[in-house]
Amino acid sequence: MLGLRCLSFAYQDLEEIPYSSILQHQDTLEVLDLSYNLLEDPALLGELEKLNTLILDCNNYTSHVKFPFMPSVTTVWINKNKIKNLPTFVEEVRRKFPSIRILSMMNNEAAPSYFNGGSLCQYLDYRQYVISQIPGLEVLDDKEVLEEERIEAQNVYKLQRSSVSKKKKDIRK
Repeated sequence: MLGLRCLSFAYQDLEEIPYSSILQHQDTLEVLDLSYNLLEDPALLGELEKLNTLILDCNNYTSHVKFPFMPSVTTVWINKNKIKNLPTFVEEVRRKFPSIRILSMMNNEAAPSYFNGGSLCQYLDYRQYVISQIPGLEVLDDKEVLEEERIEAQNVYKLQRSSVSKKKKDIRK
């Protein structure tokens, strides 16, 4: 059987990922679309060693989702889910997708924008935080990461990290 490069299970009201169907193509699958379902747990997707694009839009993923380690994935779309805690979610993405270049998480509470009631200031702070934590990011949501933006993000959040470290040192004294 010839393996597929792209596979979609979008719009099927799935509560669980159909691993038996997906894993048949684990040697060839590069793009997997699981959008518009009721999914919460992506645990076994780590077996997809060639996967580079994972689309999880409109599901039930939260900030505390536990992704498998997926070093081949460069693109994750997880728009319109239930992600509320930005630091928790971004740390998980950074650790589990070390090659990530494109991340889209629009229409989540943790990603404020004009479309979900956020202010321009909140949106810019959100971008700076994500960019500072995932240095290899080239596109965030629908916008390319500019070099000036990357520098500003590192400056803003480098200061926060160092002040947290200083507080921890003070506490230990």
